[in-house]
Amino acid sequence: MTLLAARTALRTVAIVACLPYITLKVAWLAGSHIGIPDGSALLDHRALMAVANGGSVLMDGAVVVLALLLTRPWGLRVPAWLLALPMWVATGLLLPIMTGYPAQLLVLALGGDDGGAKDTGRPFLHEWVFGVVYGGFILQGLSLGALFVLYARDRWGHLWRGTLGALPDSPTAPALRAAAVAASLLALAPGTMHLLWAAGSTAGLSADRAAGRDSGFHVLEAVYVFWIAAAAAGVLLLAFRRSALPLQVPLALAWGGSGATACWGGWLSIASLAGADDAAQQPTAAMVLIYAVQMLVGTLMVTLGAYFLTERAAGTRGAPA
Repeated sequence: MTLLAARTALRTVAIVACLPYITLKVAWLAGSHIGIPDGSALLDHRALMAVANGGSVLMDGAVVVLALLLTRPWGLRVPAWLLALPMWVATGLLLPIMTGYPAQLLVLALGGDDGGAKDTGRPFLHEWVFGVVYGGFILQGLSLGALFVLYARDRWGHLWRGTLGALPDSPTAPALRAAAVAASLLALAPGTMHLLWAAGSTAGLSADRAAGRDSGFHVLEAVYVFWIAAAAAGVLLLAFRRSALPLQVPLALAWGGSGATACWGGWLSIASLAGADDAAQQPTAAMVLIYAVQMLVGTLMVTLGAYFLTERAAGTRGAPA
């Protein structure tokens, strides 16, 4: 298969993988309850859910636009920030699903507990919805990620050649190191809390969240810890440069880790602002704070990575792409 054919196939997979999610959301916007059981919390706030569903359709529609941009000649003329920002957001939102959902299924297959959510007596969605939607997200992430790697190699491949130890000295290295250490120390707050929640602690959790914990909850909390740690490792490696690792390794860690940390921190923050009728379902102050700090940490880390690449581009200007 030629490279052009591979890109066409990946683009097709990415676009087709969006259709189940978009179809469900459009059906819900039209008033359908397909996949939503009677008594679901999703039916309690119809206006809010309409706004959320509309936003979700736009977000998944952006994946279609990205798939086209990454495979058409005009995509190479798009300003770097206009591509990098939505691609970073897409990466950040999809990576925890791509790693967390298969891990949750594996834990369940090995005898994990899935009864915590059922004990609350509040059905959410029919089980088949999760398989269809998350399966589509995983396909989107794999195909879109492969397309982005091919695109970035063609446009910016010269920026990640070589190893960390071979990088030239930088006059801004002390500032970058200080910022990377500060961001990593700040990441200890959300990282520690997610680790405690993954290990079984209920400290800081709302009563409803604590009562509804199951093996899937613990797996997802562990996934958050993994990506926070990946982001910290990436920016620290880029800042201190004392390694023989290929440069693309810390860049990938910082890109994926910061995206997953910031975007899911932001997503959870938005969800916590939605409010709930039952006081037991209201997120605690600790949860709101942790999500906000998580979003801040990821944003700071991607900013450090962007600064590193900007400086790297200035130092390699004139090198063949």
